[in-house]
Amino acid sequence: MNINEKIQNYQPTSDSIELVRKARIVLLAGIAGAGKDTIKRQLLEDGSFRDIVSHTTRQPRINNGIAEVDGQAYHFIDNDEAGEMIDQRDFIEVKLVHSGAIYGTSVAEVRAGYDDDKTLITDVDVQGVDEFKELSSRVIAIFILPPSYSTWRKRLASRYQSEAEFAAEWPKRRDSAIDELNRALTVPYYHFVINDDLEVAVRATAKIANGDDEFNRKDDEARLAARDILEELKASS
Repeated sequence: MNINEKIQNYQPTSDSIELVRKARIVLLAGIAGAGKDTIKRQLLEDGSFRDIVSHTTRQPRINNGIAEVDGQAYHFIDNDEAGEMIDQRDFIEVKLVHSGAIYGTSVAEVRAGYDDDKTLITDVDVQGVDEFKELSSRVIAIFILPPSYSTWRKRLASRYQSEAEFAAEWPKRRDSAIDELNRALTVPYYHFVINDDLEVAVRATAKIANGDDEFNRKDDEARLAARDILEELKASS
């Protein structure tokens, strides 16, 4: 069996599933540029949260002139190490992305946070959220939204060095955002948080993370905002 087949057929151990069910886990999803990474960094300044640092086989990158640090941005491993971890069932979930790189959440990361009595938090895509939810309904899923389609497009464009570079990437970014929002809106378990004011968004996210995963009127209002953004994305070119 090759590594692709192993990933497609991967199942965590029963002990790993039980760990996920016992741990308090908060997953931040959202379209690129919505601000989920910034919100996560703000929450990690509170000593009650702990980051789940994923493993990946991709090479470290340089972001804004700063190189990613092993053990902070990701645990950087090679394909052989990833294969060994898959064979030993050391992952909670693992996937092969379109770039050919392997990404996974290790049992050891979740165990460390659980043993320290921390709320575990990480940013993942909607596929990763689905995989965690299949293991435990107690996992809290929060989708971070920009305040509007136009604001999001401006934020995203500011990440690129030129308008031409952004224009070349835009179709892929647009299609990805449509897919993420579509998938998040078709399931009942996402809280939606609008990142208009960062401080307010951080407080809202923390309140959900520290609550009992109950939904209220603000969730309904944010879900409607998500639908509006999705419709504008579909109508854009």
